[in-house]
Amino acid sequence: MTQSIPKTHKDRAYLLIGGSGGIGSELARRLTKAGARLTIAGRDGDKAKRLADNLDAHALDALDAADNDAVDQAVSAAAEHHGQLDGAVNLPGTIMLKPAHLTTPEELRDTIDTNLVTAFNLIRSASQAMRRGGGSIVLMSSAAATSGLPNHEAIAAAKAAVIGLARSAAATYAGNNVRVNAVAPGMVRTPLSEPILGNTIAEKASTAMHPLGRLGEPANVASAIAWLLEEGQSWVSGTVLEVDGGLANLRGRMKV
Repeated sequence: MTQSIPKTHKDRAYLLIGGSGGIGSELARRLTKAGARLTIAGRDGDKAKRLADNLDAHALDALDAADNDAVDQAVSAAAEHHGQLDGAVNLPGTIMLKPAHLTTPEELRDTIDTNLVTAFNLIRSASQAMRRGGGSIVLMSSAAATSGLPNHEAIAAAKAAVIGLARSAAATYAGNNVRVNAVAPGMVRTPLSEPILGNTIAEKASTAMHPLGRLGEPANVASAIAWLLEEGQSWVSGTVLEVDGGLANLRGRMKV
């Protein structure tokens, strides 16, 4: 029996940047079932359009979210299409496992652009689109930002900066009733993580790092993002919601 999803997002309008990825597509389906109206944007415009068509949602052409002008246009297009903008989520991300001495300047710049600059651009634009009616902005951080994981220097730096960005922006725009929060997942099974998890040894090692003894699924993270977008969470801002199987804060796994 399929569990029904309450219409907690009925008639609310959201922009999902990177919305056709593993977590983004799960979030898009969840929000649509809950009554939301969506604009889906991403680097692969055709993929975004296919998902949007399947969900009767609005899609934009291919978007480079590291381009601030392009994000300005995407936010304006979403607000104009729906007549309002109640929330926005920044979902682009990378996974690069390399020690600092093997990371090239180009790889570092790409990691920062994809994970941090895209988030900054969305804050910059969406905060202004929501300044009269308020709204919710959700950014993606990572358990790597606070856990001290080996070979994560570039991604840990970028994702830790996202936390700082979220908390500072939450303070800046609180007077406009614009909430800003972040979600920090552990390792989640998505197309992005497939090159790592496709290796049996790497998959076992990653699973063992999570005290709950399993990797995350897109639905685990999508449900947390959807919760932060809800109008009912109007007193939640500047928060980092760790959805990571205990990776960031727990040590070891045992039965008692």
